[in-house]
Amino acid sequence: MEQMVAHQVSAWLLIPFVLMLLSIAIGPVVAGHWWEKNVNKLIVALVLGIPTAGILLAQGFGHELEHQMVFDYIPFVTLLCGLFTVTGGIRLSGDIRATPAVNTLFLAVGAILASLMGTTGAAMLLIRPLLETNKQRKRTVYTVLFFIAIVANAGGLLTPLGDPPLFLLYLRGAPFAWFLHLAPESMIIDAVLLITYYFFDRYNYAHERPQDIARDNVQVEPLKIEGGINFLWLLGIVASVAFLNEQYIPLMKQSDYWKFLREGAIVLMMLLSLATTRRTLRQANRFTWEPILEVAFLFIGIFITMTPALLYLQANAPSLGLHSPLQFFFATGALSGFLDNAPTALAFHSVAQGLPAADVPYVAGIPEVLLKAISMGAVLFGSMTYIGNGPNFMVKAIAEAEGIKMPSFFAYMYKFSLIILLPLFAIIGFLFL
Repeated sequence: MEQMVAHQVSAWLLIPFVLMLLSIAIGPVVAGHWWEKNVNKLIVALVLGIPTAGILLAQGFGHELEHQMVFDYIPFVTLLCGLFTVTGGIRLSGDIRATPAVNTLFLAVGAILASLMGTTGAAMLLIRPLLETNKQRKRTVYTVLFFIAIVANAGGLLTPLGDPPLFLLYLRGAPFAWFLHLAPESMIIDAVLLITYYFFDRYNYAHERPQDIARDNVQVEPLKIEGGINFLWLLGIVASVAFLNEQYIPLMKQSDYWKFLREGAIVLMMLLSLATTRRTLRQANRFTWEPILEVAFLFIGIFITMTPALLYLQANAPSLGLHSPLQFFFATGALSGFLDNAPTALAFHSVAQGLPAADVPYVAGIPEVLLKAISMGAVLFGSMTYIGNGPNFMVKAIAEAEGIKMPSFFAYMYKFSLIILLPLFAIIGFLFL
């Protein structure tokens, strides 16, 4: 995608973006019933987005708005919809013994799958079997919390498919294979989280009631995978993102519109999934279109209102005081925990673009080390709150529907993310940046 021109925009044009993000953060808290309806989310997005788009067009920023909506928003939603549809056709069922080793293995597999099928896909595939496996146990809340941290967030660090902020950075020019450079950080983070979880679970397993453990040992049903054909369509999506780009198709360099070959291939995989998967299987997965509609509607508003914010940040980057990789890591992370991590990653990418040129390796139009810091900050710190990344809330809702009493928004932070996740992420930042 073309680099946005750092035209000067008025600071007051950032207000719709701030209001959009605040709506997402506090809407479920202050107007939960009203906010549940996707049509109301669309109304908020359009009320904030349409006037912003009109002002941008009137001020001569039509080209920037076009690129934001056509070449960022459409590919972003298409990929998420494709992954959501295909993974929704894969069903994992069964109930095995809920030992610490088994639970840790569940999380480890989820971490691997997250980079291949997206954090949302991996989370939705594994959360119900994990809860079913642990239904005889009473101490299970922390298992869901670590699941959010590992499967719904940290596990998605290795590919653009893993987490939405990485895909948006991929659209900004980061090569598909570049994200594999984050393998050392990813493996260390996942390993430490898994080891920590294992000892948590071993302690709690030893303090479960004997009758509950006895029932768990008896009520066993082997794991079963249905809808395996969808792994083929998932591979098709992976191949589309990895190979349908300028590196392999020179024609795409002539016009950005040729890049929609990738989106066309993803849509084809989605249609093949719908055609080859039994409806009853999707029903058993409780598959509905509501989650992806929620994402599509909200991000219409986010991407429109984000355009002046990105332009402003790029134009005023030197005055923001962000220069070192650690500063970008913690700044990206701090906002990713309370805002959605996808727009946050783009915001700091624009800040990095606006910095003076430096004699260092560049990737995606910014110093490579800053791209690394932004990627890590966005993905990892997305687990700091329920609203940091899309799958977090979905996992919480499923767990509560299964009768698990999940911590409140603030209890999640002071009981889990601030005392376990933040120290780990800080150490990782100081070690690798």
